[in-house]
Amino acid sequence: MLLLFSILTAFFIGVIVTPLLIFLIKKGNILDKPGGRKIHKYSVPSMGGIAIFMGICGGILLWLNYSQLIEIRFFLIGLTIMFMLGLRDDIVELTAYQKLIGQLIAITTVVVLGDVRFHSFYGFLGIEELPLWFSYVFTVFAIIGLTNAFNLIDGLDGLAGSLSVISFVVLGTWFISVGSVTYGFIAFTYAGAILSFLMYNWHPAKIFMGDTGSLVLGFSLSVMCVKFVEVNGSLPLNSFTFNAPFAAAAAFMIVPLYDTLRVFIKRAKKGKSPMAADKSHVHHFLMRMGFRHDQVAFILGSVKILCILFVFAFHKLPDIVMLPALAFIIVIGGIILDNLTLKRVKEIVRDSPRVLAQRKYFGVRKKVKIDQEIFQNEGANPN
Repeated sequence: MLLLFSILTAFFIGVIVTPLLIFLIKKGNILDKPGGRKIHKYSVPSMGGIAIFMGICGGILLWLNYSQLIEIRFFLIGLTIMFMLGLRDDIVELTAYQKLIGQLIAITTVVVLGDVRFHSFYGFLGIEELPLWFSYVFTVFAIIGLTNAFNLIDGLDGLAGSLSVISFVVLGTWFISVGSVTYGFIAFTYAGAILSFLMYNWHPAKIFMGDTGSLVLGFSLSVMCVKFVEVNGSLPLNSFTFNAPFAAAAAFMIVPLYDTLRVFIKRAKKGKSPMAADKSHVHHFLMRMGFRHDQVAFILGSVKILCILFVFAFHKLPDIVMLPALAFIIVIGGIILDNLTLKRVKEIVRDSPRVLAQRKYFGVRKKVKIDQEIFQNEGANPN
């Protein structure tokens, strides 16, 4: 019953706070304006993550008991640091170095002080218990990578929220089923807060979550995945135990993880910096095929669900089998997507009405002249 109260508390705080947030941000003219690689066509309030964070905190602080709060105190500290970092970046854009330092502080708090880390590889690659220093470094590196991968996927209305709520619901169900009630409680509380936000973020979005939300959700999902691997490793063999915990954790973050690796590889092949911003993300490709924001969210959400079902169906197979199998499926899917996108874009270009930019008379090209008066009358910019 307390779990239901927590979900409803997080949901209704979000429902109440989000419209107020939209009003205040519009009044303060702190809007996310279109242009560059941004694909929205009008100015939209950002920082919707404030409402998500308030909903999460309300649900957790009101309904978890004292001993549970003590258990997750370092997670809550790290979460607050990550929230403040995202909020600062949304208001005054931080450099990549400043963001990395802030993330390291938040993540190190959880990993070192909270002892949420990979203690073992559980036989993967023949490795069992990890040296303490390697455990810390590997876990911090994994959480930083997954957090920023999730941050990059937040590029369409409803996409990041939809992908995260799927993972939180599945993780929450699993945690509760194996007796890890506190983290199951937290996961479902997150789901309640995100669902309230999606009411305003679904296409056409009235508000974006911004880094305030995407960093919080990416960080929390990453920590939950680490906790999942560790709890799974401490369980006796039963129907809820995964022999491939790393493959299962990867499935919970499969879309941002695949998208980031794919984009980095493509940029590196072209001689570009892997950190350079562009429109080569998987959701951009789907948009070029003519899909709407909500359709892209549905497609990628369905892909994520299928990957999760895949690892659940073959949970008795080890990571040495499941990780390559999952990677193979995703890579083949990506290649098919690239080919379909190219084919569809060619069809769109072929069927689109052509704009006459120049004409050819008797083998001589003549540029079409445009009267500058048109620009003056229409108030357009000829540049």
